[in-house]
Amino acid sequence: MDIGVGLPTTVPGARGRDLTEFARRADQQGFSTLAVLDRLVYDSYDPLVALAASAAATERIRLASTILLAAYRPSVAVLAKQLASIDRISDGRLVVGLAAGGREDDFLASGVRYGGRGRRLDEMISELTRTWQGEGPFAGVGPRPAAEGPPLLFGGHSPSAMRRAAEHGIGWIAGGSSATAYPELVRQAQEEFRRHGRADKPKMVSLSYVCLGPEGRERGGAYLRDYYSYIGPKAERAASAVIVDEDRLRRTVDEFAEAGCDELLLFPCTSDPDQVDLISKAVLA
Repeated sequence: MDIGVGLPTTVPGARGRDLTEFARRADQQGFSTLAVLDRLVYDSYDPLVALAASAAATERIRLASTILLAAYRPSVAVLAKQLASIDRISDGRLVVGLAAGGREDDFLASGVRYGGRGRRLDEMISELTRTWQGEGPFAGVGPRPAAEGPPLLFGGHSPSAMRRAAEHGIGWIAGGSSATAYPELVRQAQEEFRRHGRADKPKMVSLSYVCLGPEGRERGGAYLRDYYSYIGPKAERAASAVIVDEDRLRRTVDEFAEAGCDELLLFPCTSDPDQVDLISKAVLA
């Protein structure tokens, strides 16, 4: 199983210099992917800007949006151009993770209707891929991606999310599901691929939150309570699940590998670049 790491773009107060150093170390330490989260109404960096900066600071590591909430973005042509630009800057290292989104405030802030976001995402997928192939509704939108277009990964626990993965993607990503529940998600994704006549198996991805080092539980818990405050009391469940010691982190990695996960993304709850070294020592050394 591959091990990737998240870029702490959603940790409030993260400095730009810390993000680029974080990316540089992740590239050097041997992580498979550098991933970003997406949220508009929050004290966070834009994920596409962060990926562009990371592309310039790295040479080897994959860059991935996990997940980009594409449906709240008003212009498909602009989004296609942004993603193709990152893909070209990184020499084809981009993986585009997409989902419909579940926070109404992000849509209100961008002036896009929250209702019907799933249908909008389906339409956007078609236009994105056609634009990258030079066949979009607006001629001349470039640059072209490094290849035919970056591979697509889909998130969301609805049947539509699994369908999108089978119709358009390389796989599916779970947002913080436990390893205990993961085998059933693997089964569902594989069944959906077979239903759509695909002989290949979906790439299965998941993420976990990590905050190693002194005061890890306090720092990680405070961040996750704030980040997930929109889900009410369930935010405490997310905060209590943060991984704060090396032994538990290694057990979590082993559990996901046994559950059929192909890549686990470890998202830090601090913007301190030393967190990269601590995670690497625990699971890559």
